Amino acid sequence: MPESVSSSTRPATQAKTPPGLGLSRPKLPELLAPAGDRYKLAQAIHYGADAVYLGGSSYSLRANAGNFSDQELREAVLLAHGAGVRVYVALNIFAHQRDFADLEDYLLFLGELAVDGLIIADPGVLAVVRRVVPQLPIHLSTQANVTNPESAAFWQACGVSRINPARELSLAELIEMRKRVTAELEIFVHGAVCISYSGRCFLSLHLTGRDANRGDCAHPCRYRYRLEEERRPGQFFPIEEDDRGSYIFNAKDLCLLNRLPQLIRAGADAFKIEGRMKSLFYVGTVVRLYRAALDFWGEQGLDTPLPPEFAEELSKIGGRGQSENFFSGPPGPEDMQPGGATGNPDWAPAAIVREGGASPLVEARNPFQRGETIEYLGQGLKNHPCRIIAIHDQNGGELERANPNSLLRLTLTAAGHETLNCRPPGLFRRQITPAPATGPN
Repeated sequence: MPESVSSSTRPATQAKTPPGLGLSRPKLPELLAPAGDRYKLAQAIHYGADAVYLGGSSYSLRANAGNFSDQELREAVLLAHGAGVRVYVALNIFAHQRDFADLEDYLLFLGELAVDGLIIADPGVLAVVRRVVPQLPIHLSTQANVTNPESAAFWQACGVSRINPARELSLAELIEMRKRVTAELEIFVHGAVCISYSGRCFLSLHLTGRDANRGDCAHPCRYRYRLEEERRPGQFFPIEEDDRGSYIFNAKDLCLLNRLPQLIRAGADAFKIEGRMKSLFYVGTVVRLYRAALDFWGEQGLDTPLPPEFAEELSKIGGRGQSENFFSGPPGPEDMQPGGATGNPDWAPAAIVREGGASPLVEARNPFQRGETIEYLGQGLKNHPCRIIAIHDQNGGELERANPNSLLRLTLTAAGHETLNCRPPGLFRRQITPAPATGPN
């Protein structure tokens, strides 16, 4: 596991009833972050997650994420709990009979670890959980497709303590669900949106033999598609006017950053970020942004608009475009991304801090050079531009250029000459497209 993770310990803050209008210091929902592997876990903790969700080597709907061996799970729970962060383990496959052979032993192991909850979609798995580890809270996965209050009440009666409703619900529908159940409501607020209903997709299985409902999705919705007319074999026609083809199933990413106050008033207990298979930099930057937003509204009140720097930070993270999905009603064509673009062409990861201090040891992720300015991402949305004065390898040799995956010691001068104290596992990023010149150097 990473050697050092900094975090402020936060108490549980789930609201059981809507906090109401006009509160100067509203009770904040839990910020729940993806932890696809131990390094992403460290990022989530460092940048302010209240809880993380992760998968072990079995039963998780992200078979191709890094996931955690049993020993790594033990270490992950110790690390997270030491920082006051809760750990939820995904067991949300749709199980076949063969999957139950080792389930009880695995559940007993998770009970021994005292994880904070199990994420489940299959009623059979739920029944075994209640029998074997009744002390562990059960969280219902979005895969269970809860789209109405009656369904939510049914699952609550089955022993579910938290429900992650289908992503196809509007704010009005979530408000109605909140009125009918006392179970916690966990709402996805950021990340990729599956084009199929609540992720119940068989396209991957049909095209590749990899079953999305058993954690092995090949993401065919991100493929490029072209049209072939039956009588013209070999002649392909673009569905959109794009010489690369068309991503006809490619939805824009969900982003409800500016809708969080409405969801808090509606009684949301947890805000969930999608992305166990996303990059380490994605996890760190998105968690950091949402942590800062929640803390801002916690201090300033829910009626205060976010300052402009939040939109600027969101633009630096990039993605497939942004959509509020079903929040106000069914999405339209503008919520699709036929171009398939990902990331941000103007900003890129630079390095991860492995040892802190004014001259940090970093692991380079993309090339950068001596004399270049990079940006250290502090906690609380504080960005620190730094000029690279020197780069040294582990043997003390001076370098002009950093290459990816190398461990390097940086000598930095922060803008404004403030003291820069980098903390592991903090992030550096670099601007690829230089900002327009504003005056003489």
